[in-house]
Amino acid sequence: MSDHPTSEAPLVGIIMGSTSDWPTMSKAAAILRDFGIPYESKVVSAHRTPELLFHYSKSARSRGLKCLIAGAGGAAHLPGMASALTTVPVLAVPVRSRVLNGVDSLLSIVQMPAGIPTATFAIGEAGATNAGLFAVSLLALDNDTLAGQLADYREGLRQKVESSELPPLSAAE
Repeated sequence: MSDHPTSEAPLVGIIMGSTSDWPTMSKAAAILRDFGIPYESKVVSAHRTPELLFHYSKSARSRGLKCLIAGAGGAAHLPGMASALTTVPVLAVPVRSRVLNGVDSLLSIVQMPAGIPTATFAIGEAGATNAGLFAVSLLALDNDTLAGQLADYREGLRQKVESSELPPLSAAE
């Protein structure tokens, strides 16, 4: 079922509406890979392949997936429809679009009706990265090793900021 399988049974499913979304969604995949979390990734269009979306989302829990990361641009119905069809958490990434720079996607995703929760992240690569990290956090709730890796990751971020130096002011400034 996966276009980018890992050797173990996947714990996270990454779905997107089009192959053009992969440069953004690959950021979530990279986070999962770096933390050693098995995942699968697949193009599942809410509009062009609704039957596939139905099957994929309905079977997520029974296939052992702990959450879905769903990225979509434009009308961006994929995350909300996936949420409507499964009880595993759906982490939504609005993909930057040519027309409205992803704001249309963000507004479409974030306005879910009460009762169908969809966790929404920032537009674009930062959102995909954070969705990947949020998936790590979810899985770390009952995995102390993973929780330690996440703490180490955040410590690395802290150290990077604390050791950063600004360049000297140039003569023209």
